[in-house]
Amino acid sequence: MIDAPVNGQTRLSELGQPASPAIRKGVKPIVITGGSGFIGSNLADSFLADGEDVIILDNLSRAGVQENLDWLVKRHGKKVHPYVADIRNLPVIKPAFNEAKAVFHLAAQTAVTTSLADPVEDFSINANGTLNVLEAIRTTGNRIPIIFASTNKVYGQLQDVKVSAIGEEYRPQNETIRAHGISEDRPLDFHTPYGCSKGAADQYVLDYARSYGLPACVLRMSCIYGARQFGTEDQGWVAHFLLQLLRGEPITIYGDGKQVRDILEVNDAVGAYKRTLGSIDTLSGCAFNLGGGPQNAVSLNLLLAELENLTGLQADISYGDWRDGDQLYFVADTSRLQQLIGWAPETSWKDGIRGLADWLSENRSGFVSHDTGRATG
Repeated sequence: MIDAPVNGQTRLSELGQPASPAIRKGVKPIVITGGSGFIGSNLADSFLADGEDVIILDNLSRAGVQENLDWLVKRHGKKVHPYVADIRNLPVIKPAFNEAKAVFHLAAQTAVTTSLADPVEDFSINANGTLNVLEAIRTTGNRIPIIFASTNKVYGQLQDVKVSAIGEEYRPQNETIRAHGISEDRPLDFHTPYGCSKGAADQYVLDYARSYGLPACVLRMSCIYGARQFGTEDQGWVAHFLLQLLRGEPITIYGDGKQVRDILEVNDAVGAYKRTLGSIDTLSGCAFNLGGGPQNAVSLNLLLAELENLTGLQADISYGDWRDGDQLYFVADTSRLQQLIGWAPETSWKDGIRGLADWLSENRSGFVSHDTGRATG
């Protein structure tokens, strides 16, 4: 069973302050902050399968992450090095980075709604926490690469991107955007406290490359989905929709459901992260979009229809008001990243959600519902 959500500070108090990770002499581990989360655990599993030692730096505050950590330890044993700590506590996290080969910074507060309810907490995790990670790396005196998980929300609401409603989806009127998506040339425009905190972190990572020569790269992600995702109303909407269908529980969509997103299967995302590390000297100081691209673009309504067809279940859907900062259309133009690292999505969105449905069907007995059945794109 998945552990119920626990307060991160309570969990840290129970476990005490972590000592320096017990890594064999001469071994340089991969450090993944948020390594027990959805993307982090999949990325860790891939590196561990390659024979790497991995430090999982996580405060274990979110539902499902303890199960992900247990899964990693069961699969890979002593090559997994759990380090239960909060990125807001710089003195405590610093030992985790001393001998690092590379750092993937995925730990974050991930929900726009949570940022609106508590912007100070959101800033302390996403902005100040990222600064702590950067300082922990910088003060080692080593040129340790860092790859940061940013978000497409740094581009704002995209209100100037004119769209037309065609059937059950919005399509850009601009032919270039319709064909390729939103590129990195798009000006930054932070909306909502979440957009501001992640955007600030995004820029800090890039500036540490400029100011300190740190090998650092930013990946601005679209919607990632796949196995080990515990979707909720605020984050992980593809898995959330599937879970609600399998539970027979209602779904509320904010807006009209015609908003379009490009979705990317997690194994494709992991491949991009690993290839980015392999080309870090070329990519350092740059930000790139990471998503499924136009070939994996789908509206919420059309994805739900496909899920109904796939599962043979009828969704109980209602529609609520639009949320702050929601984009009618976001599809990432990933052509720059593809050209530089030789990467492209391999899993079509229909095949990907079929795989996720199979995984959730096999594992849903362990899921505990901690949300009210609502989601947004």
